[in-house]
Amino acid sequence: MGLAEYMIVSKPDGWTVLHDGSAQHDYDTKEAAFEAAVAAASLAIRQGHEVHVSVPGHEAGNKTALGAKDSQSVP
Repeated sequence: MGLAEYMIVSKPDGWTVLHDGSAQHDYDTKEAAFEAAVAAASLAIRQGHEVHVSVPGHEAGNKTALGAKDSQSVP
């Protein structure tokens, strides 16, 4: 079997999951993108693939742990 690789990457207004050179969905938080990637990775494991999931640290995106916009900030 092959390698299934899922990379969580930041976008200007959120996050996406890069898989096989394609990023098909947008997510508001890094955590939501991670959950989607893990669900897909689970299926890949059942199919016998080696799986890699990578998630950037808080330095990426908007520099918060979960990558979400701060809804508590006052304009």
